[in-house]
Amino acid sequence: MPPREPATVSLQHPEPPDAAQLAVAADVFQLLSDTTRLHLLWTLARQEADVSQLTEACGVSRTAVSQHLAKLRLAGLVESRRESRHAIYRLRDGHLRRLVLEALNFADHVVTGEPPHE
Repeated sequence: MPPREPATVSLQHPEPPDAAQLAVAADVFQLLSDTTRLHLLWTLARQEADVSQLTEACGVSRTAVSQHLAKLRLAGLVESRRESRHAIYRLRDGHLRRLVLEALNFADHVVTGEPPHE
């Protein structure tokens, strides 16, 4: 199979997805289907944060935040780095950031009744 241009592959997917691509995408959507995880990802789409900041932003227990972050790290959606005694979390890449923000933009239209657009 000849190599495709990265921009074409990344943005348009002219070829039908294979089973592995569909499985990965479905796994990502499954992780996004939890409101706490989606809130964590939205928060991280705006800025890096530690567990305390994420707990405050999402209004759930520290234990719950840690458990959700563990799932997101295991799935490769977030990554962390050490800063002193704190783990600082961030989204792994821009694709996920755009996916989260677009999902919430879609929700805005549904909730407000604003008509859809391209």
